[in-house]
Amino acid sequence: MGRVALVTGGTRGIGAEISVALKEEGYVVAANYAGNDEAAAKFMAETGIKAFKWSVADYDACVDGLKHVEDHLGPVEVLVNNAGITRDAPFHKMTPQQWNEVIATNLTGVFNMTHPVWPGMRERKFGRVVTISSINGQKGQFGQANYAASKAGDLGFTRTLAQEGARYNITVNAVCPGYIATDMVMAVPEKVREAIIAQIPVGRLGEAAEIARCVTFLVSDDAGFITGSTISANGGQYFA
Repeated sequence: MGRVALVTGGTRGIGAEISVALKEEGYVVAANYAGNDEAAAKFMAETGIKAFKWSVADYDACVDGLKHVEDHLGPVEVLVNNAGITRDAPFHKMTPQQWNEVIATNLTGVFNMTHPVWPGMRERKFGRVVTISSINGQKGQFGQANYAASKAGDLGFTRTLAQEGARYNITVNAVCPGYIATDMVMAVPEKVREAIIAQIPVGRLGEAAEIARCVTFLVSDDAGFITGSTISANGGQYFA
């Protein structure tokens, strides 16, 4: 049986592509999701991947959820922190609730998920942690002070944990997608999409499968010497 991999936000969008790609690579995959039961049921029926429901913003729920996953599938050896939300607003209009909700999911949620699996990875002397950050965590973005701060925080978390995990054969890396052809991006008006694509040197949006391939490489044995790194998958839009 393959290694157990858990993908947060793993039943839709980029997360779903990551879950499927890992399954195709031979991993036993668990996909976490927060609230869309209909999408999760459809995902399970189409892929055969087990989905588990809890909020990454709740530490106790993460501990309980991880225990449930490990009771069913075995110890989590690969963790992909993909879950994320947006609550966009110009900073002068941003509410404390909008700030706190994004930080709780996108940054604290990464702590909440990684902290419970870390002792087991240290004990087994193996682990792979990949966090999906964002181009906007690297360069900032108007109306996204909360989102950009959370995603930049994910990069600091990644670099620090990489130093702590290295001696235990735990690698910790990040992927920063640019603009990807997810349902959310494709739902914006065509003129807005055209304006976005005009800023991307390769002349197109990225595909979720391209982000998934970054993840499958980083969690593989071939990437054992890569830790504390960030893959910027943005079509040349920003160089960090």
